[in-house]
Amino acid sequence: MTHQPVSTQETRQLVLGAVAHLLRPLIRLLLSQGITFTVFCDAARAIYVKVADQEFKLPDKPQTDSRVSLLTGIHRREVNRLRNEPVQEITLSPHASMSALLLATWSGHPDYVDEQGAPIPLPRLASKGADRSFEALVQSISKDFRARVVLDEWLRQGVVRVDDGDIVHLMPDAFAQPQEMDEKAFYFGQNIHDHLAATAHNLSGGQPPFLERCVFYDKLSAESINELAAYSRSVGMKALQAVNKRAAELQKRDRDHAAALYRTNFGVYQYSAPEASHEHPQN
Repeated sequence: MTHQPVSTQETRQLVLGAVAHLLRPLIRLLLSQGITFTVFCDAARAIYVKVADQEFKLPDKPQTDSRVSLLTGIHRREVNRLRNEPVQEITLSPHASMSALLLATWSGHPDYVDEQGAPIPLPRLASKGADRSFEALVQSISKDFRARVVLDEWLRQGVVRVDDGDIVHLMPDAFAQPQEMDEKAFYFGQNIHDHLAATAHNLSGGQPPFLERCVFYDKLSAESINELAAYSRSVGMKALQAVNKRAAELQKRDRDHAAALYRTNFGVYQYSAPEASHEHPQN
């Protein structure tokens, strides 16, 4: 989609103020990882050029270094260099990608959930459960990984448990935050990108607007915050499981559809911090 920069000084200041606010936790993360302002600026400069180059083209006209330089304020020689650099993509490791697909299938595919939509326990071995076994489920997703290797890793992470009857149970918190840094970094980039993309679309007047809502309260005690955190986790997990189940059904329906070219992301989050008047702001 092509965008054109049309705004007033007032709206630019409003957006800049909001961006300054949202940058606080990002800068905190960068500093905690030893990433300096200079390194961040180099990354931001490259993204400025890529976005201007790809998304702010004039109709029926080739994009030029001069136009990108005008849009971004970056020198034309630097624009020329950055336009020809490859884009650095974030990727999920094959093991983590397979685990995410396996988790989504077990908790959403009609063959692996009960009448209430909960993941059914699976016999560990195909010799005991045939197609509805943990071993068969892993093989249906990828033949590059042995079921035993996946099971051992999931047991380590607390994603599953195995009972005395050699039955594998998916734990209620299976959708919890991944533990490995490469997975955390991937989902951080993907999820924050998609949330920002949705809000930027809405702020720019994009139609139809994306779902982007929150429940905000202040003047709460620490006890109430803890209670709300537990409640948010409970209802949030139910929402994730319900959307996952429906998405799996629709994906199965669209499997051979030529127009099945879209991706979607639905997420939940909960955050709390002392009010700014009592402590330095944390959000």
